[in-house]
Amino acid sequence: MDNLCHTLVGAACAEAGLKRRTRFGAATLMIAANLPDVDVLVFATEVPAVAFRRGWTHGLLAQTLLPVALTGLLLIVDRIRPPRGDAPAFRPRAVLLLAYIGVLSHVGLDLLNPYGLRLLAPFDWRWWYGDVLFIIDPWLWLILGGGVWLARVRGPLFAQHALGLALVYILSMTLNARIARALVVDEWRRTRGGAPTRLMVGPVPVTPFRRQVIVDNGLAFETGTFRWFPVRIAFDPAVVPKNDADPRVARAREAPHIRGFLVWARFPFWTLEPAPGGTRVTVSDLRFAGRGSPFVQSVVLGSGSSP
Repeated sequence: MDNLCHTLVGAACAEAGLKRRTRFGAATLMIAANLPDVDVLVFATEVPAVAFRRGWTHGLLAQTLLPVALTGLLLIVDRIRPPRGDAPAFRPRAVLLLAYIGVLSHVGLDLLNPYGLRLLAPFDWRWWYGDVLFIIDPWLWLILGGGVWLARVRGPLFAQHALGLALVYILSMTLNARIARALVVDEWRRTRGGAPTRLMVGPVPVTPFRRQVIVDNGLAFETGTFRWFPVRIAFDPAVVPKNDADPRVARAREAPHIRGFLVWARFPFWTLEPAPGGTRVTVSDLRFAGRGSPFVQSVVLGSGSSP
């Protein structure tokens, strides 16, 4: 999820009453709810961002160690700047607990996206996909933001209700995703006579009643739309060729930034077009086609040359 959503989750937990457990309670929750995204620093390097993100800092080892590191940092801050007046005391165990709540809320929300998450890194680099919520979900902003504002005006009960409503929304969207996926699989089997090679029935921005369909038929990708009210599954007439058997694609795969991109790509497809000095080979991921960098990478191949 986006960082506004993560921050609102931390703020809602704080306003629900958890911030009273220790000094820096609210700060701990909001910082921890964003802490795994420290991997955005990769954008300042030459490493393809999608190849590194949602790996080391989101995996099992980071889930264990990041809360400990944050607690240690806040302990140092508490020692340097002791509390004044009737401010609550710093309670390391409470801070550690809140830090775990924040970090695990981040990982749990990111797991719901079609972007993917390497949940068990660095012990297992497999990608996990929830395909439940789009990365930016304004409905969660509204629920959580409203709860935080009302809690500050009227009391913690409103933040508690907002967290409960957000959980109900997430569970309903999970059910939505699972039923939609099953219906698309049934339709594919009915019309094609077998199961798809790979499939995504993923969320789209803003509307929870429409989903993006991508099916790997083995040779190409087929796209479509799933809609509720009434239930309707429509596949687009044109397919998206993979073009992955072209020998120029094999050469393009040798480029470091292309290799990095393919670490993340779930539905990669290739396009080839003339370019000054040779052929431009471009790889995109159909999940985010048309969204530009970093979801597309290209290399120009000269005749008989390496990328």
